Formats: sequence, structure tokens, C-alpha cells
Amino acid sequence: MTGLPLAEHVVVVHPTDNVAVVKFGLGAGDQLQVPDEPDLTVTADVDAGHRVALRDIPEGESVLQYGQPIGTSRGIGRGAPITIDNMDNAVPLVRDLPPDLHNEAPDHIPESERATFPGFRRPDGRVGTRNFLLIVPTSMCASHEATQISIIAEYTLFDRERFPNVDGVVAIPHNKGCGCSDGSNITVLLRTLANYADHPNVGGVVFLDLGCEKTNMSLVESMLKERGGLAWDKPTAWIGIQESGGTEAAIRAGLQRVEEMLPELDRAQREDVSVAELVLGVECGGSDGFSGLSANPALGRAADELILSKGTVLLTEVPEFCGAEHVLAHRARDSSVGRAVYEMVDWYKAHAAKFGAVLGENPSPGNVAGGLLNITIKSLGAIAKAGTTRVEGVTDYGAPPDGNGLHLMQGPGYDQESVPGLVAAGATIVVFTTGRGTTIGNAITPVIKLASNTRVFEKMSRDIDLSAGGIIDGTHSIDEIGAEVFERIVQVAGGGVLARAEEQKHREFQVWGESAVSL
Repeated sequence: MTGLPLAEHVVVVHPTDNVAVVKFGLGAGDQLQVPDEPDLTVTADVDAGHRVALRDIPEGESVLQYGQPIGTSRGIGRGAPITIDNMDNAVPLVRDLPPDLHNEAPDHIPESERATFPGFRRPDGRVGTRNFLLIVPTSMCASHEATQISIIAEYTLFDRERFPNVDGVVAIPHNKGCGCSDGSNITVLLRTLANYADHPNVGGVVFLDLGCEKTNMSLVESMLKERGGLAWDKPTAWIGIQESGGTEAAIRAGLQRVEEMLPELDRAQREDVSVAELVLGVECGGSDGFSGLSANPALGRAADELILSKGTVLLTEVPEFCGAEHVLAHRARDSSVGRAVYEMVDWYKAHAAKFGAVLGENPSPGNVAGGLLNITIKSLGAIAKAGTTRVEGVTDYGAPPDGNGLHLMQGPGYDQESVPGLVAAGATIVVFTTGRGTTIGNAITPVIKLASNTRVFEKMSRDIDLSAGGIIDGTHSIDEIGAEVFERIVQVAGGGVLARAEEQKHREFQVWGESAVSL
């Protein structure tokens, strides 16, 4: 019996790997052709996205994928599926870091050869990809009124034909603030709200508070004054619900201010700018066993292209650095940045331990079902979306990085909070990879979805923009999909194409309740 061609049915990520990822599912007894070796007989059914051993892996030896240990064998025979029963999740802890570590800066593409897009050049020099009028509640106590103002305004006041340079009236309702007795970090909340108001994708702001909460407008104003105010003199209004006379009066006041502001926002004009002005947030959610093999490395190619064009990329979800932090640390600009990478992971481990959680238990049931059996597998695939350039520095949740290039942001693996953190840190566009299917968007920044496999893209084509499934199917290369992703980033940034999440009016916003304030 002639075996099935290996490359058509499995993915071998790195030459030293002793496992391969199954593309479409294999049955017990199936045989695979292995170059210069006898055919490999699969000993039990293996689902798509899961792994099969390419050789015997004796008990105590490392199971290898991406050229890195992903677990320890409990005794795995050639052709056996890799499962939570025959692989221990324990991997060697690697924390070595040369004291004289230095990675060279990338050779940037000449300015004349960089891609361009039509963006909103703001008075402070930054460039926005959108021009929103934003309604900001300072606490949960003002979130209802903020939502009502945005909804009513979009239905009754905002007309795209009348205001062609405005992208909408949006609110960011949330469940934080007031007395903050839930232990949330007030500084993080205020910084996030202030950075949204100050974002280059926001052309005007209406702030609302109830009037008696701890996180009231005076505290927000104080934080803005400490940093010198908003970066430019954008139209701004402050409305107190109690001061106005209650909900109805506050909503009326808000709508009046929106009506007054829209013509002023519409004066902004797009102009041709370099992609060096973009800040790209990279995120993954609902991952599967193919995410780290197709969507994430394809996004990584696009991230590299942006960084070579002198743009900025932000990578977060620190729980998904766990098990792969040494890879990022060794890619650091220098030893101090490498140590900072380890420190941000250590901080998160200690933070999770306060609540009885173990960072290595991060993969969700959907992740495990899709082939991501442990955090190390997930992390090694997750960091691929940040490309291959050096790590320039680390930053706190919702805090803009110092300079361009690749930066790591402290933050959770929870999409509803990590994407807003990226945006508060300055992301003007986000690419979000998914293997199981995720619909999340953002209030002020377009979120492009990239599927890891063809099946989920075809099933959710109204929510997902692009597919990297051709990499698994064998019809496209990582470089080809990466180029397609980069092109879509440029198109969406320029407003000529809307992200699917924008079309579906996804405007999720929540704030992480914690932060490594020492960063």
C-alpha cells in the first residue's frame, strides 16, 4: 500500500520537530510517506489541528514543535496522536539572557518606496484612520446616557452624505468607575478613557458623569491637565447628569452638543500619508491548531512589512507569552528590554496567582478542542503574529509606546479588554486572527479579522475579512497571504474598505481592572 503524501496531509513547522500538525484529519491505519524513512502508520484517529508523532518519543524526552519543547513525553510511539494523556505539559524553563544582548535594528524601506494611504493628519502630527465623535462616560453610572446619545445621534443627526468626513457617533459604555470598590485600578480606567478621548481616530468628545461617583469629570479633567490637556484643540463638551436634571435632560444636552460638533468634525480632510504613520495592534482569539501555522505567521509577515516601513506594531495578551517568553526576550533590542519581557510575564503570573489561577491553564475548551493542548503550544503560535523583527520595548496596559517598531503591551488574554488596551495605547488599526470564529470589533478603531482555516472563513464570511486557509490547503504561501493582509490594512486604513466588524457595528469596549503600574 502506498502512503499518502506527507506535505499534503500534515504540517511540519520546523526541521527539528518530532511531531506534525494534521491538516484535515487522519484515521487509524492511514499511512504517510516520509522522505528517506518507512511510511508512517497512524495508530489512532487524529482530528484536524492536532498532532501526530513523526518518530518514537521516549518517556522523558521533549515533544518538539516550532523547534521548541511543547511538553514532555510520557512514552509516545511513532504515528500516535499527541494527547493530554501521553504528553505532560511540563517544559524546561528557559531564562538565560546574555548580558551583552544586542539585536540589530531592521533595515528600513526607503521613504520613497513605502506604501501610502489617505489618513487624517491631526494638528499634533499623528494620523488617524477614522474620524469619530466619541461619547465618553466616566463611570458605569453614565453609560446608559452615553449609549442613548450615540444611538439617537446616529439615527437622527448623523448623515454620511451631509458629513462625508465623519465616520459616526460612538459611545464606550463600560462597567467600571463609581466607587471602584471592586478593586479595579482607577488610574488604569482614567488613563484608558483619556487616551480614547485623545486618540487620533477621534475628532471630538462629549464627556458624561453622574456627578457623585469617584471617577467623575473633575478627576478626568485633572488627569488631562496633568498631561497638558488633549493633544490638540478638538471640540469637547462636559455634561453632568445630576447637574442637567437627570437622564432625559442629559441626553438632550448631549444631542445638542453632538449637533453643534458634527460640522466642525467634518472639516477634517484625508490626505496621502506614509504607512509609517500607522500603529497596528495584533490580536488573536478563538484560536485553533492552525492559527500558529497560517493566520498568525501571515499576519507576522504584514507586521514585518509595516515595521520595515518604520511603522509601529503592538503585541499584547501576556498570558500567551507564557512558555514562549524566552523567544521574545532573545529578540529584544538589548538586555534591559529582554529582562523587561521576563518581568512582565512574571508580574502576570503573580497577578494570576492572587486569584488562584495558573497562567499555564490559559487555553479555553475551544482552544483544546482545536488542538492547542497547552499554553506553550498556544504561545509559540500566538507570538508569530508579531513577525520577526526585534522587540524595541514594553509598555503598560493602554499606555502608548516610546517610539516605533515592535512593542509588547501588558494586558490580559481576554479579547474584550485586550483590544481596547491596544487602542488606548494608540493602535489606529487592528488585525485579529481567529480559528474558531470571533466577531469582536472596537468603538473607534477598525478591526480586520483573519481566519486560520477555510472552513470557518466560508461559514462566517460576513464577520471575517480574510482567510489564511490557503496556507493549510496548499494553495497559497505564508508570504502571499501576508502580502494580502498588508494590502487590506492599507485599504481599510484609508477608509476605502470597511472592516467586517465595522459593517456589523461591533463596538466592544471594556477596561482591564488591573495593570502593572511599575512598567
